[in-house]
Amino acid sequence: MIIDAHQDIAWNMRQFGRDYRGSALAIRKLEAGSATVKRNGYASLGMAEWLAGEIGIIFATIFLVPEHRKDSWDTETYADAEQAHKLAQAQLDLYRRMEDELENVRIIRTLSDLEAVVESQSSPDLLKREIGLVILMEGADPIREPKEVEYWRQQGVRIIGPAWARTRYAGGTGEPGGLTIDGFELLGVMADQGLILDVSHMTDKGIFEACDMYPGTIVATHANPRALCTLVTPERLLTDRHILRLVERDAVIGIVPYNKFLKTGWVKADGKRAVPLSYVTAAVDHIVQLTGSVDHVGIGSDFDGGFGADAIPFELDSVADLPLIGQRLQQMGYDDAAVAKFNSENWLRVLRKALAVF
Repeated sequence: MIIDAHQDIAWNMRQFGRDYRGSALAIRKLEAGSATVKRNGYASLGMAEWLAGEIGIIFATIFLVPEHRKDSWDTETYADAEQAHKLAQAQLDLYRRMEDELENVRIIRTLSDLEAVVESQSSPDLLKREIGLVILMEGADPIREPKEVEYWRQQGVRIIGPAWARTRYAGGTGEPGGLTIDGFELLGVMADQGLILDVSHMTDKGIFEACDMYPGTIVATHANPRALCTLVTPERLLTDRHILRLVERDAVIGIVPYNKFLKTGWVKADGKRAVPLSYVTAAVDHIVQLTGSVDHVGIGSDFDGGFGADAIPFELDSVADLPLIGQRLQQMGYDDAAVAKFNSENWLRVLRKALAVF
């Protein structure tokens, strides 16, 4: 089984009308020559690919774009907390509908849900293997006030990232600032509710503040090492100091197989061949060598999250190909146990710890 710690499923369904009940290839055919391909690339996600790649658990996001960061074509955008709350509820309802309508989809709310999904992976029949969705709120503006965290917990949210861009709670990618006064209060309520904190889009200052004050489970669902790649917004990637501090908190970091996050200066005109899969395994190995352990790194693909199959490493075409990363790690000398940790066991450790209170 593979656990993918970041997929913007509901955002894609509402923003672009993508039907993930079928296959990524079917979506590509429908979208051929459309504006969607220009805006979000060729689809990499779909039920057929999830099953083929043995993707057993997905951290499925609630993701919205603030008005000041939207493009002209964006529809999942908000100007205030009320709008954010309403749109976030609509995305969550999509996940509930998937759970109701698809026999093999389960929202993971409790530890028993998690173990049921894991147990189902042993079935020789792919169609009987469940796909578990762990609901992740990426950007906390839908939480109208910190005490409303309890409501979202009751609705099934298990992970919250305070920022994408800047929110009322924290600075974010491209918009500096640490935790705000409301942000510190938000983390306090999250801790009381037993939720997981995702620092992926937080600023350098915000990540250190979160690691210092948050007593609960911390992760970075989709963030690559800054030491291997330079971005215009460098805080989107983790410094070695961040990685070491996160490891002190027993966090897991999800590597993003996105060419722009793997090779400095990459643009679409360079093509997929400019970034082979070795760039992904180098990012994994960097964390392993820095920390001395394979216990703190996994996958957080972010596939279809603003980029498509044309912007991922050469050997990858869809989420079905994620097992290739582990195979390449084996060729580098990683044993079966290490690859299993990378593929799923590290994320399972985090989930079991956090969900023990549910």
